[in-house]
Formats: sequence, C-alpha cells, structure tokens
Amino acid sequence: MSDAPARGASGSRKPPRFLIVRLGSLGDIIHAIPAAAALRAALPSAQIDWLVDPRYVELVQLVTAVDHAVPIDPRAGMIRLFATLSELRRRKYKVAIDFQGLIKSATMARMAGAERVLGFPQAQLRESAARAFYSDAPETVRAAHVVFKNLELVAALGIETGEPAFPLKVPRTPAVEDVEARFGGAPFALINPGAAWPNKRWPPERYGAVAAAIRERFAWPSLVLWGPKEQALAAAVVEASKGAAVLAPPTSIVDLFGIAKAARVAVSGDTGPLHIACAVGTPVVALFGPTKAERNGPWSAGDVVVARTERCECLYQRECQRGAPCIDEIAVDEVTAALDRRLA
Repeated sequence: MSDAPARGASGSRKPPRFLIVRLGSLGDIIHAIPAAAALRAALPSAQIDWLVDPRYVELVQLVTAVDHAVPIDPRAGMIRLFATLSELRRRKYKVAIDFQGLIKSATMARMAGAERVLGFPQAQLRESAARAFYSDAPETVRAAHVVFKNLELVAALGIETGEPAFPLKVPRTPAVEDVEARFGGAPFALINPGAAWPNKRWPPERYGAVAAAIRERFAWPSLVLWGPKEQALAAAVVEASKGAAVLAPPTSIVDLFGIAKAARVAVSGDTGPLHIACAVGTPVVALFGPTKAERNGPWSAGDVVVARTERCECLYQRECQRGAPCIDEIAVDEVTAALDRRLA
C-alpha cells in the first residue's frame, strides 16, 4: 500500500487520515494501543482518530500516537449517532481499521466513509457477518495474542510494526499523589482482586496471604485496588493480610495508570488493571482461569502467568458451570513462587 499524502487542489500535500475503531472494553483498548503506535511510527504526519465508547475517551486521550478520541454511543440515540458518523465522513479517511470484529463496530467503520475498511478475516471475527462491511480482510493475520494480531492487521497496510509500544502520557493525579504520600515514596506492591467475571476472581483470603508473603520477603506493603461494587472484596483482602495491605483510594481509569506505574509489582487476574500494569511496564504476576493467557495475558517475556486454563470446563464463560472455579485450584505457594521468579 502506498500511503503518500494526496495533493489538494492547491497542490499542497494533505496528510493521510486513519480511523481506529475499538469501542471497548478496557483491556481490549489497551491491546490496540501498539497498533496505533506502529501506524504513527510509520506515518508521522498522518492524522489518527480513534472511535471509542465515551467511557474510555480519557484512556484514549493518554495515547500520544492518537490525534483525536471520538466518542460514539449507540445508546444515546440515532440522531446523535448519525451526527457523529456524518462528521467522520467529512474528514475523508484513507483507511478505517476495525479491531473489534463485531457487526456494530464494522458498520461504524463502513459508515465513516473511508476509502478502505480493514478488518480481521472472517474465521477470526467475533461475529462473522462483520466481514461483509470490510473492503480488505488479510488472511495473513495468524498471531495468537491479541496485541500481535492487531499489529499484523496494521502490517497488512505495508507497515513495519516492530515490537509492541505503548506511548502513553500518564498524568500525576491526586490519587497517585495520595498513594505515594501514604507509602512515603517507598516501594509497594499492587493487588487487584476484582474482575467482572466471577470465575476470574481468586479468593480474597489468598490475595491477603500473598500480601503477607510480599511483606515478609521484600518488606513492601501492598495496595489493594477496587472498582465499582468491589470495595467489600478489597476490604476482605486487607483483613486477611494481617496488616500487610491497605485499601486504595477511589480511582478512575486514568488514576490506575499512574498508580500501576509507581508500583514495584502487580498481582491480578485477567482484567483491566492487569493490562494497565503491563502497558506501563510494571512487573506482573497474572492469575488465569477461564481465559487463555496466550491470547490476552501479559505480552512481556519477563512476566509470569499462573494458570488453570487447561482444566477449565467453561472456557470464556462468565460463570463457572461446575460450582468450583478452576482458578481456585491455584495455591498461595504457587503465586509467591511466581513473585520470586518475576522479581529475581
């Protein structure tokens, strides 16, 4: 593909415009950041916009490779939806890239009016009918991990992608200052016990035991994160830690980036804060049950995964079908040994 800027009527060169379509969720948006970074590295003068759910606009605004985060919410009504799409068509995109693979996202990519609409091959789509909305779907996308799948999709434009990069401008928010002041600038570990899927959650008393082991091994306190409706879960971890852990302050998505970056290590299941920690380069020990780490786990070779996925009978289902989530089979000793390996 030749991406030389086109000449306007006056003879001046216009930078090419690209539209990234990845509406949600938190982890999936993070996994698409290296694709945006690769596009920016190859085409420094390009205009790169990102179509995203309004809940994640602040996250996309942290990505320095992106010029504009464009909020779009089909739930807000058809008038607003079509007004946004009309504005996108006026921008005359060269390529729209759908990293989501749903009929909804593919339709939006198509209705943005780009010269080309790029998406994954049909066999790899979450909704196979989305393929009808793409002008291009390269069969060369074969990577297992979603970060590398996204990079391969960008590479189909003739772009050298290289290793995953996460160009982020992480602000120093009041929540970050609160955490740093609480620990006096000393090292601390980050523990995230929550997850949207019940069968991704490791028991809180075991996270508490891990916090106690971290204090014993490294003399570090632990900060326990919590999101909506998770404060009681986080408090149970703190209680089980025997004084080794404290509860985090209320946090936004943007706060989490700064807090994760300040942490010495993060322990978490497969959920947004895990992917945030990976994106900012914090060492990670990840716990996996009903999802595959090779698809959406840590991508750094140094990070450590403790998993029971091979025994899971409800792969990629939100609720355990046998009454005892496979992640519960992970023992505290396995996680502390993984921490020793990661921090060696």
